[in-house]
Amino acid sequence: MMPHTSIPRPSGHDQARRQGLLFVISAPSGAGKTTLCKSVRSDFPDLLYSVSYTTRKPRSGEREGVDYHFISAKDFKERIRQGRWAEWAEVHGNIYGTSADVIDAGLSAGRDILLDIDVQGTIQILARYPECVTIFIMPPDMETLRHRLESRGTDDREEIARRLKNAEEEMAQRDLYRHVILNDRLDEAQEELKTLIRQYRSDKGRHFSGPSL
Repeated sequence: MMPHTSIPRPSGHDQARRQGLLFVISAPSGAGKTTLCKSVRSDFPDLLYSVSYTTRKPRSGEREGVDYHFISAKDFKERIRQGRWAEWAEVHGNIYGTSADVIDAGLSAGRDILLDIDVQGTIQILARYPECVTIFIMPPDMETLRHRLESRGTDDREEIARRLKNAEEEMAQRDLYRHVILNDRLDEAQEELKTLIRQYRSDKGRHFSGPSL
C-alpha cells in the first residue's frame, strides 16, 4: 500500500504560486475510466488534462489532440531516446506516453493536472512525482468487465481475451494506489471520485490523505 502523503499548505505570497497537484487515474480496459475522467473534467474545467500520445490508430470518433496525440512508432521511439516522456509503456501492441514537458510546466505554474494512464505508467510517474495522488478504478467483477468490453464492439474475441488477462494483472497491483474506487454504479463512482479530488484541491485538502478503500 502506498504511504499517504501530506501536502503542506503554502502561505502568504507562495499561496498563489503553489506547486500543482498531479492526479493519476488508472483502470483495466472497460472499467469506465474514460467516462469518469470526462465527468471530472466537466466539473473541474480548470483542471489541466494531459492528453497522452500513442502509436495506435484512432478509433471511430476519436480526435487528434482531444482523445490522444497520434504519432508514428518512429517518432515515439525518437522521443524515448531524447528523454521527453514522463512515462511510457507498450500496451496491447501499441505504445503510449505522457509528455514530461507538459507535466513539469503545468505543475510549476501551479496547475492541477489529471493523468489517465495504465499501471505501468503509474509506476514510472511515482518514481518521478512521488507526491502524486493515485486512484485506481475497479470493475465490479470480471464477468461485468467482459460484458462491457464485448458491448463496445471495437475488439474481436482474441483481443477481448487479452484485455481480460491484462485486467487481472492490473487489478493485482491496485495496492500501488492511494485510493481505489469501485465502479459498480456509475453515478456513485463519479461522485466518489469528484469528492476525493475536491478534498485534495480545497485548503483543507492540502492536508487530506484519506485511506485507500
